Amino acid sequence: MITQEQRDKLRGWFAGRLPDDLFEELVEVTADREEVTVIGRIPGPKVADGASDAERTAAAQGRIQEFRERTRESRMAVAREAEHRFGHKVSWGVECAGQRALFTHVAAPVMTRLRQPERQVLDTLIAGGVARSRSEALAWCVRLVQKHTDDWLTELRDSLEHVERVRAQGPDTEQD
Repeated sequence: MITQEQRDKLRGWFAGRLPDDLFEELVEVTADREEVTVIGRIPGPKVADGASDAERTAAAQGRIQEFRERTRESRMAVAREAEHRFGHKVSWGVECAGQRALFTHVAAPVMTRLRQPERQVLDTLIAGGVARSRSEALAWCVRLVQKHTDDWLTELRDSLEHVERVRAQGPDTEQD
């Protein structure tokens, strides 16, 4: 697990390293064992008064695509430095006009052992057309849990950070 201090260092490094004109605001820097994800806010496109929701959505999607192409080289230069410095892949995303889009990001394989009732859940999702494979079905289940238990997961992460802080304040367990 990444500690709060490590997250603060990552956020600080990106805040200092990113070109001033890249984002309106650095919204979020998150990390796990494989990846650092950097999300910034970009200005929304100008649309006519009275524009439909479909037009506004399409305009935001166009702005996101334009930003992605225009800033690719500068983002990749920062990513190379960060990957060398922190040993993690860097992924990018933006918020624009209420929409969030992630660019290329890591999909890390995870091994697990499941008993028959758990496998049957995955197989039911496949048979129902929700997923094409057990791997895809399991990813769908994780997203569903994440969506419906966000407050609980946030509280759990905060508790783990507290444990890390207390552990760091304890005596040094390494012997000379």
